Amino acid sequence: MAEMTSRERVLKLFAREPIDTMPCFSGQGMVSVPAIDALGIKFPQIHLTAENMAESAIKTMEMFDFDAAVVPYDMTTIPEGFGLDISIYENADGVLFPTIPTKWNSPDEVVFPENILGKARMPVVDGAIKILKEKIGETHAIGTWLLGPFTLAGQLVELDVLMKMSIKEKAKVEALLDKMTDLLIDLGNHYRDIGADFVSLREMGTGADLLSPRMFKTLIQPRLRKIFEAWDSPRILHICGSTDLIMDLMNDCGADVISVDHKNTMPDTRKIIGDKILLFGDYNGFDLPSTATREEIRAAIQKCIDDGVDAVWPGCDIWPELKSENMEAINRNIKEIGKAPTAAVGRI
Repeated sequence: MAEMTSRERVLKLFAREPIDTMPCFSGQGMVSVPAIDALGIKFPQIHLTAENMAESAIKTMEMFDFDAAVVPYDMTTIPEGFGLDISIYENADGVLFPTIPTKWNSPDEVVFPENILGKARMPVVDGAIKILKEKIGETHAIGTWLLGPFTLAGQLVELDVLMKMSIKEKAKVEALLDKMTDLLIDLGNHYRDIGADFVSLREMGTGADLLSPRMFKTLIQPRLRKIFEAWDSPRILHICGSTDLIMDLMNDCGADVISVDHKNTMPDTRKIIGDKILLFGDYNGFDLPSTATREEIRAAIQKCIDDGVDAVWPGCDIWPELKSENMEAINRNIKEIGKAPTAAVGRI
């Protein structure tokens, strides 16, 4: 039987159909400095034009044999669309991600813009997805991601303010999260419509080391359910940090895929979710591509697979300043070790 294309491998994985081997990809930021250097541009430039964003994703994919390309790379495109000032660090050398110098002081100050898709750098993301669809859409999968409603709200109003208000002024926080939920439903469906094969919902600010399980159940879970009810499969939920104490709640959000990081106890999670939901994780996206030895890489990938994942994913963004030989070794080991069936996906 002919080897699957990268696109087939990823899409069949999401459909829980047999594949030839485990694909190499992510639902988080996935761009590399070696790829950016090969294009002859600086790191800040990858955020500014659709062409730079798409070409850096493609070059990263090609250099390291990823089965998908993923855009965007920073968390400030939507807040900028809301009208907040963003520091891009256009003249900086090295890796400096865009930041938000000043956020609003309260949910009362947040004003939802009309036609956010036309604001600031939102058209850059749209354009990048469309370029990816045109250039690699037949051979590779195309991914994007959105912050979850609470984490996104924390990009507009300081997260510690939201956490305090969630106790003292819960109604105001809930009103903001409801609007965020509706916005994310629309954005996720829009990105699928223009060419993304999958959208990962990254509710990173809600792990058990930040919110209590009780708060997660009342404040976060209902809104995640609403989003996933409105999105087509694959419905991907990613939460990094400590998630052991909320795994039963994550398992009941309506996601088809649960993605966690290396703080999660993966074998226990596999037992909780069974084999009806895909489980992705959970190597350290900074250490493994940047500082690990060849032996450490092999052992880390083996452990992820032994612990029960259906796809080996980084626990968060892959740090761009990686060593090429490390990233090549990570993906090579995933495909070599990943030829055996997993709990939820068989092999051809």
